[in-house]
Amino acid sequence: MKETDIHAIVRTLKREVRRWHPTAVGQVAEDSHDPFRILISCLLSLRTKDEVTAGASARLFRLADTPATMLRLREKTIARVIYPVGFYRTKARVIRGVCRSLIAQYAGRVPDDIDELLRLKGVGRKTANLVVSIGYGRPAICVDTHVHRISNRWGYVRTRTPEETEQALRRKLPRRHWIVYNDLLVGFGQNICKPVSPLCSRCPVAGYCAKVGVTKSR
Repeated sequence: MKETDIHAIVRTLKREVRRWHPTAVGQVAEDSHDPFRILISCLLSLRTKDEVTAGASARLFRLADTPATMLRLREKTIARVIYPVGFYRTKARVIRGVCRSLIAQYAGRVPDDIDELLRLKGVGRKTANLVVSIGYGRPAICVDTHVHRISNRWGYVRTRTPEETEQALRRKLPRRHWIVYNDLLVGFGQNICKPVSPLCSRCPVAGYCAKVGVTKSR
């Protein structure tokens, strides 16, 4: 892939994304612009389908939408409300722990710094980058399974893990694309560039793709 191709890809996917349902976390960001809600919905989304995350987030935020009000809920209540997200009992415990830390260390405000967010138990790089980028509008690269897979499938990077992909993209991806990159590739990955048998015949950016690792497509 030529260096100039990524600009054309991002431009094309920005047009195409209007046809796809927004991600659950992206919808929370669009509706509320609230870093706390974005943080909690990110935690709920881990290993959970978007439609389940969306429902759980909506139910939980009807009961509590600040660290202080969240701590008034019992762990069992949070677990019941967010079910059936993956690892719902563990996530209920993590959410309360994060809220305690936010109040004790940050006066109830979600940090806008990746390193500070990573100090919160249960918050990983994917979540921290997403909160900084869509919660605060600051350049950060959130790498999930879609971003890792598609960036390698295109031949844009050659990495083995999401962590390596994040560092490679930080070096290579133009900074102006950092914030939108995750949302575009998640939607693209869910609708077109699927993990197994991607829909290459319908792909709007097929001409730029090296199809690395693709053995079967539709």
